[in-house]
Amino acid sequence: MNKLAKNKSAPTADLHSFQKTVIEASNTKPVLVDFWADWCSPCHAIVPHLQRAMDEMADRVELVKVEVDDGENMKLAGHYKLRGFPTLMLFVDGQEAGRFAGSHPSHWIRDWLEQHLPG
Repeated sequence: MNKLAKNKSAPTADLHSFQKTVIEASNTKPVLVDFWADWCSPCHAIVPHLQRAMDEMADRVELVKVEVDDGENMKLAGHYKLRGFPTLMLFVDGQEAGRFAGSHPSHWIRDWLEQHLPG
């Protein structure tokens, strides 16, 4: 299992909790959602980079993990028209503020967040 998904500082969401855990929560603090799958090598490769970036930006953004193959979560992937994994989506004030796919180094993730986070 993805190490970050086990980390208590990274809550998880599913089809039924997504509205509250991500959409509603993003009205208070931006939420970065990591759509991942256990079989996906890039999903595992991004874990240390994502953790590093989130450790540095935890005061500005919350991370939530969604395992797309768990339960009915693939419906979320379909709803957001995700084409590959990992896909990370940033939600601000209940709306998508940006997304990227694939594994990237922590400095790239930090730069991307800086460009997409409000103020």
